[in-house]
Amino acid sequence: MEADHSVYILLTNTGTLFTKLIQGYTKAPYNHASISFDRELTELYSFGRKNPSNPLNGGFVHEDLRTGTFSKYPNTTCVIYELHVSGREVEKMRRVLHIFIRSRQKYLYNMLGVIGIALKEPVEFSNSYFCSQFVAEILDRSGIKLWNKLPALVTPDDFRQSDRLELIYQGKLSEYVPEEGK
Repeated sequence: MEADHSVYILLTNTGTLFTKLIQGYTKAPYNHASISFDRELTELYSFGRKNPSNPLNGGFVHEDLRTGTFSKYPNTTCVIYELHVSGREVEKMRRVLHIFIRSRQKYLYNMLGVIGIALKEPVEFSNSYFCSQFVAEILDRSGIKLWNKLPALVTPDDFRQSDRLELIYQGKLSEYVPEEGK
């Protein structure tokens, strides 16, 4: 199977109170994960704030760098990784993603799952995910195994540690400019 396509994994740190609490425990530089099907990050999906002004209302989100949560935090730092995949794998990922898009209103943010990470015990509910669990679930259901663990135990830092991901950008998210022709 030839890896002639790419998907992108965005890891961020907005510096909010919630992310500072998580970072205090994990000691990891990034605590939010998203997946994109394009280098420009216009097709960017995750589990997070549904409304940028309300951190308590979370669920499945199509993230927008210019008008969404990231726009409220211009000093957001990030890393962007490229994952080379086959056309068939992209097709599978899009099918899984479409299930989330079609039923987006019924999905909730899995706050207990975040606590489960700390306890090293997966906490899974149907229709409930946290950000890195969601990205890992998309990959896992598409046959892409980056780790030997359940998606409910995957952290944003696990993406940083994967040797299948190629770092393409590190810095302020607001300063990211995709390379031409890629």
